[in-house]
Amino acid sequence: MGDRRVIENSTILLVDDEPQIRRVLRASLQGQGARALEAQSGEDALECLRTNSVDLILLDMNMPGLGGLETCRAIRNAWNMPIIVVSVRESDKDKVEALDAGADDYVTKPFSFDELMARIRAALRRSGAGSDPMPKLISLPGLEIDFDRRRVVVNGQLVRLTPTEFDILRFLVSQNNRPVPHKTLLQAIWGPDYGDQVEYLRVFINQLRKKIEPNSERPTYIVTEPRIGYRFALPE
Repeated sequence: MGDRRVIENSTILLVDDEPQIRRVLRASLQGQGARALEAQSGEDALECLRTNSVDLILLDMNMPGLGGLETCRAIRNAWNMPIIVVSVRESDKDKVEALDAGADDYVTKPFSFDELMARIRAALRRSGAGSDPMPKLISLPGLEIDFDRRRVVVNGQLVRLTPTEFDILRFLVSQNNRPVPHKTLLQAIWGPDYGDQVEYLRVFINQLRKKIEPNSERPTYIVTEPRIGYRFALPE
């Protein structure tokens, strides 16, 4: 069943317009020792976040009023906690749109309880400080990364990264100029059940490049290794 301690005492916001789904998820999370907050719309979710400290959000896509994608973008513009989309939509297009909007993971309904708890544990672990040996700070031309504070500064301006974006960046930097295969990176960030979801990586890498590269079309730092994966190019 995984390490329950990761979920214990965390606060998770359930955003879904169906009361029955919220009720089932609330009971499941409380059974794991989590505190569950509920919102029946995107507007309610934003109001809840203004008055509560939340560690993770489970977000439905199909809601009246402010839709799931708009809610995801609004959350990501103001907060950094992990967002897991839980949706009946199965297409790659829907998944890519959600990831582009700032989601950290995507779970398709119907889902198994064990799978969802595993995704939540992985997201909560990623949002905390990592245990890999890393320098506290690296300073490169136009780019400064503070690993202790999880802050990125580009050309003197603080840049907001999602938890998953930061963890991808951290892992790439930790490899000391070595190419990282797609599968290795997927499993390091999302867990052992991943490995073939290369489109996931493309979305996040593209977003990272837009945020930290001088020219995202000709990246200086996050370099593509053809037919292999990606490499963070540190100066020799």
